[in-house]
Amino acid sequence: MKKQASIIVLIPHYNNPEGLKASLSSINESEEKVDILIVDDGSTKSQFNKEEIIDCYRCGEIRFLDLDSNVGIERALNFGLKEIEKHNYAYIGRLDCGDICKKDKFKKQLQLMNEDPNLYLLGTWVNIIDTKGKHLYHLKHPQTYKEIKKKMYLNSMFVHPTVVFRSQLMQEIGYYPTRFEAAEDYAFFFKVINKFKSENYPEFLLDYVIDEDSISSSKRKIQVKSRIRIILDNFYFGWYPVYGLLRNVSLLFVSRKFTTKLKKLFSKN
Repeated sequence: MKKQASIIVLIPHYNNPEGLKASLSSINESEEKVDILIVDDGSTKSQFNKEEIIDCYRCGEIRFLDLDSNVGIERALNFGLKEIEKHNYAYIGRLDCGDICKKDKFKKQLQLMNEDPNLYLLGTWVNIIDTKGKHLYHLKHPQTYKEIKKKMYLNSMFVHPTVVFRSQLMQEIGYYPTRFEAAEDYAFFFKVINKFKSENYPEFLLDYVIDEDSISSSKRKIQVKSRIRIILDNFYFGWYPVYGLLRNVSLLFVSRKFTTKLKKLFSKN
């Protein structure tokens, strides 16, 4: 009997088979076996060929979950988590179609988490690139749990497709909240850090694509409004919550293109 992998990576897919294949092909683990669950969220065009997808992946087994209609990423992720619960994986990773993993990304994260049983969620630093693969800037979120808890009120301190978390979290805090459209990850991360140690691995282990068609771009104002509600749900009177609330309100009046230019300008490349 084959030994099951300790980790499965959850990848939501919607009409982006080329991005899916690019992400799968980028997973290059020298030792760690990494299984994959692809949740197709009711794709209406450019449906992928499952045999081609399986053929392009060499680091573990691939599972598929096909949804009959497009339910949105929040619910698609939760359908995936419920499916994963059936298979007793110790860890769950995240990846989005088009994002590119660096060599041994998951090995490095799992090694640190295995060494620290109190560490429940671990993200990484990322290279921000455009859809043509051009480097825009580096994104280095805080590494330590203490700093993450403070600065979480400004914005998410984790890049969603970098994270690995213990599957035990589902029993402890539940699934992704569905009442915060386009900000389910921010709400989920707040729930995690309120109870469990969470950190970022201080290495650029993912190329993260900024796409004008992504949720963060196409639903910009909806996402910011959801973030404001999440901050209010976790609010206390202090510097970071007050500043974070004012900062996010101000983001309602600027475009993501403008903030990307600012980040590129002030980032240390």
